[in-house]
Amino acid sequence: MKPTLVVLAAGLGSRYGSLKQMDRVGPSGETIIDYSVYDALRAGFGKAVFIIRRDIEAEFREVFAGRLGGRIAIETVFQELDDLPSGFRVPAGRTKPWGTSHAVLMAAPKVREPFAVINADDFYGRDAFVRMAGFLGGLTVSDARFSVVGYGLRSTLSAHGSVARGVCEVGPDGLLTGIIERTRIERDGETVVDRSVEGLPLVLPESTVVSMNFWGFTPLYFERARAAFAEFLRVRGEDPKAEMYIPLVVNDMVKNGRATVAVLPTAARWFGVTYREDKPRVMAELEALVRAGEYPRVLWK
Repeated sequence: MKPTLVVLAAGLGSRYGSLKQMDRVGPSGETIIDYSVYDALRAGFGKAVFIIRRDIEAEFREVFAGRLGGRIAIETVFQELDDLPSGFRVPAGRTKPWGTSHAVLMAAPKVREPFAVINADDFYGRDAFVRMAGFLGGLTVSDARFSVVGYGLRSTLSAHGSVARGVCEVGPDGLLTGIIERTRIERDGETVVDRSVEGLPLVLPESTVVSMNFWGFTPLYFERARAAFAEFLRVRGEDPKAEMYIPLVVNDMVKNGRATVAVLPTAARWFGVTYREDKPRVMAELEALVRAGEYPRVLWK
């Protein structure tokens, strides 16, 4: 049973200014998604489920259908504001998506096997996919053993503004004990600080382990996520900016003993495009990897 790759590609990209999921950054016009699928195939994944919005469907299919079709089984699902449990409605003024946990729920009808979740605009590296595939390959569909790839904070910062990262608390056994969303992490001279709380900057060691939203789950995740999302809507559903993130579900399951989460270390180098100004660095990093022989210059031949 090969694992499935679930790709979160429905985000608005407000800080980037365009549909960065489809921006061409590779030496032969590849997107970051292309590299993720390429690495997933090499690692042994058997299917990719893309979560997108209906208003970008035509553009998405134009970019990806031709070059990925026939290489890996592809499914497309939609994250829409009105896709809510019975009894709930979209509040007036709501335009933001409901968050990453809601997005993953959209993939539930297409996923019957252990699966990984990634962002469309993050480059995770081959080693990360190999480690995740190895972990998922040892699971059954009903296992309550999950995982997350852990990266060092220093390599995940942007020189062009603050970033949001899930700071991982890791026990001596390598299992996650909790994850805290830090939403305004940036450099301040020689240090790295989080300014999420106004007037209370928190200094973070550069070695801090963070999640870049590369998760490994079994379908058991969907059951808990549905219940958590309904509770979220009851409590915060009228807040037009509130979002339900994956770590909220994970934290609840870990705290209540419903699941364990292994933090998978990786030698892979992460990079991504939070801001448009990050694009030249991403292009340079990919060119360097091609020159080093990690990837062919033309990814899909």
